[in-house]
Amino acid sequence: MTRARGAAMRRIHVGNALGAFGLGFTVPYLYVYVAQVRELGAVTAGLVLAVFAVAALVVLPFAGRAIVRRGALPVLLVALVTAALGALSLGLANSAVSVLLAAGVLGAGQAVMQPALATMIVDCSTAGTRARAFAMQFFLQNLGLGVGGLIGGHLVDVTRPGSFTLLFAVEAAMFLLLVVIMATVRMPDAPRIGSGAPRAKGSWKELLGNRAMVQLCVLGFVLFFACYGQFESGLSAYGVEAAGISTSALGTALAANTAVIVVAQFVVLRFVERRRRSRVIAAVGLIWAVAWGVAGYAGLGDGSQAMATAAFISTYALFGLGEAMLSPTVAPLVADLAPAGMAGQYNSAFALVKQLALAVGPAVGGPMGAALHGPYVVTFLLFSLGVTFLAVRLGRQLTPVQNQPSMARSRVVARGAEASEAVSAKV
Repeated sequence: MTRARGAAMRRIHVGNALGAFGLGFTVPYLYVYVAQVRELGAVTAGLVLAVFAVAALVVLPFAGRAIVRRGALPVLLVALVTAALGALSLGLANSAVSVLLAAGVLGAGQAVMQPALATMIVDCSTAGTRARAFAMQFFLQNLGLGVGGLIGGHLVDVTRPGSFTLLFAVEAAMFLLLVVIMATVRMPDAPRIGSGAPRAKGSWKELLGNRAMVQLCVLGFVLFFACYGQFESGLSAYGVEAAGISTSALGTALAANTAVIVVAQFVVLRFVERRRRSRVIAAVGLIWAVAWGVAGYAGLGDGSQAMATAAFISTYALFGLGEAMLSPTVAPLVADLAPAGMAGQYNSAFALVKQLALAVGPAVGGPMGAALHGPYVVTFLLFSLGVTFLAVRLGRQLTPVQNQPSMARSRVVARGAEASEAVSAKV
């Protein structure tokens, strides 16, 4: 990596941390803010969460084309300003209509930030450094969310609406600070498609013709549906209703998830860097199947409440281990499957799949987790095993280097050694 790329990457990582820090201030308290502080009720609070997902689904198809044509940095700056306006508006909103409109603006800005930042990481990294770059991104995102949530929890007071306005103002300030930092980034020249190029017009058709990418998107949907889509809906409802988990224990479980990611991320990175990506993802499916089995014991077993609580916390910790294995695996694979100049389109497509899974996951898992305890665990245990099956199948569509980038580096080293030996023989 050149010095210029390294400087740009450092600013991108700082931006990731600041953005996550700002989100951490508000995400855990959004439902309480809308339903109780603004007294708009549970239905409006639920609609706000749905609006975030809908806004993402609306803007992401256009975001990919904009990144391809204009570059990731200009698109990111527009998204950050949009998110800042949405956050500030949400903190000042006091009616259902204004809250929903502000949530739509904030959700659209946040959604576009994800593929834009991912594309910037791709542009500033090489195939050999990409896994570590995405692992660092995931590490900083979780650290920022955790620290932001911890500080926000000490500032917020449900009896003082102004304390919530302060949280949203801090979030908006973080986005604007990120604008200042990102405006100083000097991105390396990356291939882009001109606005009049026919390839840009057919980019979605071209993407759908990429069988490996299509299979990765299907796999991604199952991944996000079976894990991330259950964290704050089905799994938490199952824990409270079936396992008798207290709200404080639920918070401990979420903290355990973040702690495992923060502690294990770079240890796991050393393990996954020299292994086939498809096998790493398949292993994650097996780990998550074990996690759902442990969750089943927590809610359906005959142990004590202490054992049930420990098992439930372990479930979240196991999910965190799987997440740490995925961060340096899936996102770099999306980039490696993208043709030159199309990383933005591919990142946006994968982000679209993620948002769809995060929208469908709570809608399906929430009612099941609250009322159908046994079927809920069995269903998502089977989905986790489905991850393993789909990962093995995806491996057959990947080239050896796409599946295991370390092979390319090994071949370069081997060829270099052969060339040195040949020179020595001639001398």
